[in-house]
Amino acid sequence: MKTGRASMKRDGRWLGLYVLAYLIFLYLPVLLIPLFSFNDSIQAAFPLQGFTLQWYATLYGNPALSGALVNSLVIGAIAASGATLCGITVSYMDLYGRSPLAATISAIARLPILIPGVIVGISLLILVNLVGLGPSRVAIVLGHILVALPTTVVVMRTRFAAIPRTVREAALDLGASDWMTFRRVMLPLSLPAVLSAFMLAFLISFDEFIVVFFLAGTEPTLPLYIWSQLRFPRSLPTVMALGTVILAVSFIIAGTAEILRHRGLGAVRRNPA
Repeated sequence: MKTGRASMKRDGRWLGLYVLAYLIFLYLPVLLIPLFSFNDSIQAAFPLQGFTLQWYATLYGNPALSGALVNSLVIGAIAASGATLCGITVSYMDLYGRSPLAATISAIARLPILIPGVIVGISLLILVNLVGLGPSRVAIVLGHILVALPTTVVVMRTRFAAIPRTVREAALDLGASDWMTFRRVMLPLSLPAVLSAFMLAFLISFDEFIVVFFLAGTEPTLPLYIWSQLRFPRSLPTVMALGTVILAVSFIIAGTAEILRHRGLGAVRRNPA
């Protein structure tokens, strides 16, 4: 018995070391970006030369950066709205549509997450050229909706599934139509998940590079702007400063989305009616 406990304790210790090594390998390179963004040198190397905020100051008054940021914000907001709307519709029909077609559409909507981004980008480029759109902002929005759709479907499907079916059945028994039940009962109960899905879809769109690389026309987004600046060594500190700002904002949005999602689920479990 003691031997078994000692073996389990030893295995747990090795598992803890493995998890720690994995986290260091995964996040240490990310943490180096904020560190070097405050370094008073254009070289990303140790030892650090000193503390400075000049790289953050260069972010202001840059017309190319401002234009790319505006493009990313506009595209992200439109794509997130479209992906969230589609995610609500697909997930609700999957759970309550009682149709094999609805389940099939739900499964297809989640497929893009399994397809390599390069394949998605090339396929979308061929498609937009065939329909006459060509590389443009509209093409980027459509591509980002496709990329963000699996996330919104998963979030909304989990949310709708957490609501007891008796809530919907009670509304229908009281004479409400399917549309009224969805609009007056199911959607208000799912509002935190809707906000969470929108935020996550916005982050996916804002950070997407591969699809934009194939579909961008003359108006680059922020990831494309960052990629273009990496060719110039003197722009590296400014890129790291910009990356630090993006990381901070992304963590805040992702954390808020996760809090909203869990708070909504907890509210339904405590008060299903």
